[in-house]
Parts: sequence; C-alpha cells; structure tokens
Amino acid sequence: MAALVRCRVLFQSFRCQTSIINGVCRSDNVLHTFLNKRSHCVRPAFNGGVRLYSSDVNSGDDLIVRYLDGDDSGIVVLGINRPKSKNAISKNLVMVMSEAVESLKKNNKVRTVILCSMVPGIFCAGADLKERAKMHQSEVGPFVTKARTLITELGTLPMPTIAAIDGAALGGGLEMALACDIRVAATSAKMGLVETKLAIIPGAGGTQRLPRTVGVSIAKELIFAARVLSGDEAKSLGLVNHAVEQNQSGDAAYLRALDLAREFIPQGPIAIRMAKLAINQGIEVDLKTGLAIEEACYAQVIPTKDRLEGLLAFKEKRPPCYKGE
Repeated sequence: MAALVRCRVLFQSFRCQTSIINGVCRSDNVLHTFLNKRSHCVRPAFNGGVRLYSSDVNSGDDLIVRYLDGDDSGIVVLGINRPKSKNAISKNLVMVMSEAVESLKKNNKVRTVILCSMVPGIFCAGADLKERAKMHQSEVGPFVTKARTLITELGTLPMPTIAAIDGAALGGGLEMALACDIRVAATSAKMGLVETKLAIIPGAGGTQRLPRTVGVSIAKELIFAARVLSGDEAKSLGLVNHAVEQNQSGDAAYLRALDLAREFIPQGPIAIRMAKLAINQGIEVDLKTGLAIEEACYAQVIPTKDRLEGLLAFKEKRPPCYKGE
C-alpha cells in the first residue's frame, strides 16, 4: 500500500507536467520534408526528405537540435556532430547534450526524440580518449559522473526516444543508445561495450541496461569479450528493434527511426507518456507492484480531454485530433 501511495504522488506530479501538451491534427497527406531550405543543409538532402536544416544551424556545433515542423511537428532530432573525433563523448558534448535533454524534459509539445549522428559512418565512438588522456586523475571521476547523469536523464525523458545507429556505437556510444526506448541500426553498423579492452568497465549504465535488454548471460559474454556486433547480430539478440540495409546516403537507420516516430505522433501524447512511465517503473518491481503502478498511470488518463476525443472520434468514424489535454 505504501508503494502505491508513493506511486500516486509521483504520477500526480507527472500529470502536472503533461497536462498541457500541445499536439497537431494529422492528415492523410504524404509526409513531406523536414524543412525546405535545401541550400542551407549541413548535410546533403537525400531522397525521401530527411535532415534538411535551415540557416540558423551552426555546422560547427557538437550537437545539432532540430524541432521538425509541418506533419512532423512534435519530433525532435538530436544530431551528434563531432566529425573530427568520431562523435566521441567530450566535456563539451556532455554539457550541451545535458542542456538539450533538460530543455526537452520541460517541453510538453515534444512527442518523440530521435538521437542520431550527423557524421556518416559513425554513431558515437565512446569516450573522447584523447581528451581523457589530458585529464588529471582527479578529473576523470567527476567527468564520468556527469556522463552517467546525462545518459540517465536521457533514459528518463517522458516521451519516446529512438536511437538511430547508422554507424559504429561503441562504449559510451552504445550506452547512450541503450538509454533510449527503441534502437534501430543499419545492418552494417558495429556496436559493443568494449571497455574491458582498456582494463575498465562500462561506467555509464552499460552493466545495468545491457542485461535488462539482452539477458544477463548474453550481456556478461558480450562485456567480458568486449565483443563488437553487426546490426544483424544485434537484432538477433534483441539489442536493437530493427536492422535495416544501409543506403547510399548512409542514413537508413535514421529513416526507419523517422518512420517509427511518425507512427507515434497520431496517438494520444499523454497516454504514450503514461504507458512509458508504467513500463519503465513496472519492469523494475514485482508483478503486484507493477500492476499497481499501471493502475495509477491509467487513472491519469481517465480525466483527459484526449480520452473523450478518442471515444468521440471512434463513434464518428474519423481520425482523432489529440491536443494533449
């Protein structure tokens, strides 16, 4: 009973955060490109309309944040952009990603977040070892703590998160992907927790999230051997949800992630957030407590206008128009 009371307090707090989500009505029109300023792309425009950025983007930024518009309104893309360092995790990247994640956490208009790379052939190579080598021993611990906190915050974002792995995701790079709800990889991508090669262990959640994803025994084997998997191998172990053949543009996983995000947008935004909360919290406890958590989450959607809109739309045989209220 005490656990249920605690859950209800938490969910009441969460409800206050989600009660003003603003959505957009979806139409049956063909989904168009993100932005149409083709002359200002930081990467080439690809067939199918992906990752077009307007002139306010600084291609020198370690992280590029884009809020998509039109029919894709509600999707936010976080693009890691450190080409000279293979997107390695640096002090600055941790800082700017932490700021972006904190901003997303407070933004009730965001429906789905896609974490991807702006650098062809790489997702994230893990910690920036060149920068790490210059750190004093006393600096290493605080830096790892900040990186761990960032990845934890990424994992607790209230809206769905998708990692699009179009290239190598090693060490901390894979730990970031593991913190996302869903992972999509190109079959040619390489991923693994390789820290034992450097006589250390995964320090940003890898020893905890990998076993929860693929099972304890498989996770131990992968970490002990510092094994690197292909996208197909990762799919066979359940490490990624989807493995897709890479295309000439090198963004096949991103395109698949975008398709998934577009599937989420028409659904009730408060319901999706509550479902994520129920799953994330319920999986960590026994079934009885998990069912109590589900009940408490369900109670949060009952008084919403979106629930009534869903019933009315079903009765009138039309698509619902959810506003996150």
